[in-house]
Amino acid sequence: MRHELDVQIRWRDMDAYGHVNNAVYLTYLESCRDRWLEHLLGSMDETWNFMIRRVEIDYVSQLTLDDGTVRVEVELDRIGRTSITSREQIHAGSDGRLVAEAHAVLVHVDESRQRSAPIPDALRSRIEASATG
Repeated sequence: MRHELDVQIRWRDMDAYGHVNNAVYLTYLESCRDRWLEHLLGSMDETWNFMIRRVEIDYVSQLTLDDGTVRVEVELDRIGRTSITSREQIHAGSDGRLVAEAHAVLVHVDESRQRSAPIPDALRSRIEASATG
């Protein structure tokens, strides 16, 4: 299942060259990823058991304030033993062009040991059911 979110481009997102700063792209992705994760896991409490391990991003096109908004899309790419990987995209609101593609690895964490831990079977089943639903 794909989750989508429209985000308004703000003046503070701009760099000195009049483009959306590259770090802000990560904030756009995070905004959608957090909502997707909550929907995927079925509870906000479960989202705290996952931590970002890696984000890989390809910048395809620049954004400016004239683009107005961005449409962010996040979906499950794969589920591993201790992690899930998302596939993410950002599109310009002005014309729909692809501006960035990313993958994020989120690791399931055992809070008591502060280490990665296998995703419990019941949670894995919920993730798989939500991802295909």
